[in-house]
Amino acid sequence: MSNVFEGVGNLGQEPKLSKVDGHDENSDPRSVCNIRVYFDRQVPDKQDGDFKDKGGFWLSVDIWAFRADEAMRILKKGSRIFVKGSMREVSWNDAESGELRKEIRLTADSFFIDSMCVESVVFKSKRDVN
Repeated sequence: MSNVFEGVGNLGQEPKLSKVDGHDENSDPRSVCNIRVYFDRQVPDKQDGDFKDKGGFWLSVDIWAFRADEAMRILKKGSRIFVKGSMREVSWNDAESGELRKEIRLTADSFFIDSMCVESVVFKSKRDVN
């Protein structure tokens, strides 16, 4: 069974970077970039030829390791991106109420910026790519 999700949406806020402890005491902390993406459903409006949002949803997305640092460097609020990854449920106790909270999150395997939103591109040499 697969839980792969892929979609195109817009960042609703600036990305946030944090460090998470490794899996054991010998592991270095890992970077994680957290973003909120609104995945819209644009459909053509037959009356005026424009597109209308016919309902979408917000999803929290985690981008890990070297991709997290790249996401922080290039993504901005409003960026239109394609993201692909696997869904997982996370739970925690609310700090104020103590109530159990749950959320579905996406762990991104890859993300790409929509080329319609890019003004210029600078390529890295192959040896600089992780």
